[in-house]
Amino acid sequence: MNADFKIDGLVLESERLILRPFCSEDLEDFYEYASVEGVGEMAGWRHHESKEKSKEILQMFIDEDKVFALVLKDSGKVIGSLGIEKYGLEDKLTEFDGYLGREIGYVLSKAYWGKGLMPEAVSAVIDYLFGVIDLDFLTCGYFDFNSQSRRVQEKCGFKPYRRLQMETSMGTSETGVLNLLINPRKDIEFIFSHPETLIYSE
Repeated sequence: MNADFKIDGLVLESERLILRPFCSEDLEDFYEYASVEGVGEMAGWRHHESKEKSKEILQMFIDEDKVFALVLKDSGKVIGSLGIEKYGLEDKLTEFDGYLGREIGYVLSKAYWGKGLMPEAVSAVIDYLFGVIDLDFLTCGYFDFNSQSRRVQEKCGFKPYRRLQMETSMGTSETGVLNLLINPRKDIEFIFSHPETLIYSE
């Protein structure tokens, strides 16, 4: 089942990054990376074609309070986002009944791809969600064409869980993999449902 989560002013740090709530002053940095073609598309949403669109999405981030801004320590520049989202198909994935989890989603400025920053950010969030909030599991997915995201999830310990056809906000349907990470502090053995999509192995 989906755990309740709000950032509520929380600030996390990694070696090179600060993870904090978004604020209205982040608009210029947000638009700078979200307007680049190919950035949002890797995560299933169309790149922003106007600053007004970025402003609208930024306000949603602020209001919903579940998406971290990724900020470079050395410059204070916002270079990406990391959301603690609700996982889908909650009613169908009966293996998670009685367990608390969320889904992680992220986007990074194209100018900073390949520098190991996203695994660093994801690891900091995992440490908090498992070590402090004490969640039981996390899911995280990628489309087949997004090898960068697959590598991030592999580096952070996620294991392939289900092969799915995923709907995007652009109105397309893409084949991809949903990954699973179980809190290593807990002795959990799920009884998995829906074997037709299941690819998980211990």
